[in-house]
Parts: sequence; C-alpha cells; structure tokens
Amino acid sequence: MRVKGVNYDAGLRMSFDWRPVFDPKVVRREFEIIRGDLHCTAVAVLGEDLPRLTAASGMALDAGLDVWFCPRLWDKDQQATLDYIEKAASAAEPLRERWGDKVILSIGAELSLFMRGIFEGKSLAARMGNPTLVPRAKAGEHNKPLNDFLTKAVNAARQSFKGGLAYSSLVWEKVDWAEFSYVGVDHYRIASIEDRYLDMLKPAFAHGKPVVVTEFGYGTCEGGIGSEGFLSTAGLGGNIIDLNSQYLHNKLPVLGRFIRPHLRGVHSRDEAWQAKKLREQLALLEGAGVEGTFVSQFISQVTPYSDNPRFDLDMASTSLVKYFEGGRRGTTYPDMPWEPKESFKAVADYYANH
Repeated sequence: MRVKGVNYDAGLRMSFDWRPVFDPKVVRREFEIIRGDLHCTAVAVLGEDLPRLTAASGMALDAGLDVWFCPRLWDKDQQATLDYIEKAASAAEPLRERWGDKVILSIGAELSLFMRGIFEGKSLAARMGNPTLVPRAKAGEHNKPLNDFLTKAVNAARQSFKGGLAYSSLVWEKVDWAEFSYVGVDHYRIASIEDRYLDMLKPAFAHGKPVVVTEFGYGTCEGGIGSEGFLSTAGLGGNIIDLNSQYLHNKLPVLGRFIRPHLRGVHSRDEAWQAKKLREQLALLEGAGVEGTFVSQFISQVTPYSDNPRFDLDMASTSLVKYFEGGRRGTTYPDMPWEPKESFKAVADYYANH
C-alpha cells in the first residue's frame, strides 16, 4: 500500500468539541510519533475550526507526512456546507502551494447522513432514526441529490484549491468519481458483514482510480465498535457509552464537571482483540488491492481511559492510544498525555513491513 494512514482528530464537533485540549506542542510531537513510530506515510487531519485545522496540517507536513486536509461541518444545510467548503479550500491552497501534491483536500464524508437535505431530519440522530431511511437508501434515492451536491462542492473548492480532491463515501453511496483523485470509502468490518466485507468493497474498484479506505476501526472491548451494527456515533463509542452523561459533561462548562461520563452495562477491556482485528483488516484490504488505508483513529480525548471499568470510556474508542485526563502522563512517551495500546504496535508493525 502506498497510503499508510491514520485519522487524526484536530477538533471535530458534534454537540461539543471532540478535542477540547489543543496544545500545539503536543500536536507537533504526535505527528512526529505518527511518522516515526507508527510508520504512517499520511494522516487525515479532521476538524471543524479552519485555523486549527490549517495549523495542525502544517505541523503534519513539517513532520514528513502527506496530509488529507479534512474540514468537517456537520448537520448544516447544503448552502452553509458549500460556503464552508469554499472557505476550507482557500485555507488549504497555501499549504498546497508550499507542499504540492502532498496535500489532498477532502470535501466531505458520508454527506447523505451528515448533511441536512438529502434524508429528512434536522440532526444526524433524527435522520438515523427515520424509519424511511433504510428502504430509501436501498432504493438509491439519495444518489442523485448527493452527486448534484458534490458537483457544486467540487466547483466551490476549485475556486481556490488547485490540487487533488477526495471524498469519503458510505459504501452504499454511488458517487460519480470523475472529479476526484481517489475513490474513498468509509467501511467498518462489523460482525454482521464480515463474510461479505470485501464483496461490498468491490464496486469501488470499477472506476479506474486508486481506492482508499478512509475510515475503519474497532473498539477496545469485544462487543464495542466492530461487533455491533452500524453506529451513528461511532467516533464517540455510542454503542456502550451513556451518551447523556457524556453530552452533559462536555456541554455544560460548570455543572458538567460534576457529571462523570460512564459506560452502559458491564464490559471488559480487550486491547488484544482490537489489535488482532486491525491486523486482520489491514491484511484483507492490502490483499484486495487498495491504494491505502486510514485507521480510525489516533487519539480520542472525549473517550478517556480510567482504571475503573465503569468510567473507562476508552473501551468504546477506536483510538490507537488511551488518553489520560488530569495531567497524567504515559510511560512510553513521558511527554505525552496518553499511552499506546496494543493496536498501536499492531498497526505500526504492519505499516513498517508492508
């Protein structure tokens, strides 16, 4: 594989900031580790705030990584999303002017669901909960309005950005890839589709362009992400986290300090399972002939680790490192507020040897 990547949250936002602590010194060091120790050749830098996204992308490029510049504005209508894409393209172009084709602009991801206007519902949760979603998606009703929007989005981006373009599709979005440099697919290998996972990916190879799996991963306990069905809140581990406690903790600046996010039910941490499943999937994807992969994800600040299993939100996280709150530092990297998981070593070994 040419593109050996990981997704990096520089400040995604849905209801609240998913990266509340953005320390440039830490971010720069993380990219050095991603390049030198995780053996990535590329990083997808994701976020909503464009100055922060631009700063982080510059640090990643300085560290020797190719950058997929991934602005993400969720739950807005089409016009607001187009305006945002145009601003993002203007922010990305100076990076491209300096670094050339090491910079790819991703104009969106899974927009049938994450943007208003294609399926009914003012929020992602409302769209996901709409009983007409599955039958309409199976009928392909979303494909024409999605491609109409993507044509507008490409035109908006081209007002400023002169480099390669990408989009991260759902496996059931039939995208017209003519204006894109890659065919990008977010494709989780959940238990219910393991036996047909690669078959579902085969149509992506029919377009004559390199295929990149732009998002996939597993939670850090068997029974978390990767074992249950489609998760609308996969990045937050919504299948086992009590989302009300997480929302109130992060959304309320004062009272939230007295509400500690916790898991629903009883779960067992299993770093070995996460590592094993990632090795399996990387081997499957390379064998299928993909151009690259972006493992989701490097770090998740809103799903921190705890020694107490009830509060160990990291069990739900797809991250390769477990994040510590309260000033705690790791042992492998004493200057970092996290410790690599077994999955970090699994991905690092695979990328180093393939």
